[in-house]
Amino acid sequence: MNVYETKDIASLVRGNPYVGRGIVIGKSENGKYACTAYFIMGRSANSRNRVFAERDGALFTEPFDASKVEDPSLIIYAALRQVGERLIVTNGDQTETICHALRAGGTFSGALTSRAFEPDGPNFTPRISGMLTFVPGNFSYEMSILKSADETGSACCRFTFSYPSVAGVGHFLHTYITDGKPLPSFCGEPERTVIPDDIDVFTDALWNALDEENRISLYVRYTDLTDGTFTRRLINKNQ
Repeated sequence: MNVYETKDIASLVRGNPYVGRGIVIGKSENGKYACTAYFIMGRSANSRNRVFAERDGALFTEPFDASKVEDPSLIIYAALRQVGERLIVTNGDQTETICHALRAGGTFSGALTSRAFEPDGPNFTPRISGMLTFVPGNFSYEMSILKSADETGSACCRFTFSYPSVAGVGHFLHTYITDGKPLPSFCGEPERTVIPDDIDVFTDALWNALDEENRISLYVRYTDLTDGTFTRRLINKNQ
């Protein structure tokens, strides 16, 4: 087994009916861009009734049809926010927990000690989070998964991974291994993936590889490390 093998994002997703929600962070092959991506999938009508929307520099999940919302507690949240030189992306309201901690002088991992997996037994969906920390011309990043210690949800296991940015290399963290009853939680270290220079190449590869029936929304941001400006792509299945 080659622990440094880096696969293209489509090969990590294609043919898998349900990887759930996913975060990708990494640096483009030419070393010019910081890539941040987040996608959501859904099986239930409540989960599928969503879109991504941008407001005031942040990314939110919102109902597509507000009249059909059954339970907003775990599906409506700010998925991406910026605090100073840090960009936070998560699959739930722990975004706010991290942002509050950073503003108070805390840390990414420290903030998440107050949180646990989602209370949606028997799945006990993991909370996944990522944070990019920018410095002039470069960045590093952290990723976290909070998951149940057992099938009863009796305790929480917390894992944090810290990475330097390496040209062409990204890491992919998602909530589930695949579909199932209950859904099997992601295991191991975030998967290594290739980050191409072209945002459209990456966006199209990821969106087209996600299961067509279960995919809902995708957001991709490429931040130029020379000046901090960014380009983004946003795709909503519900238009």
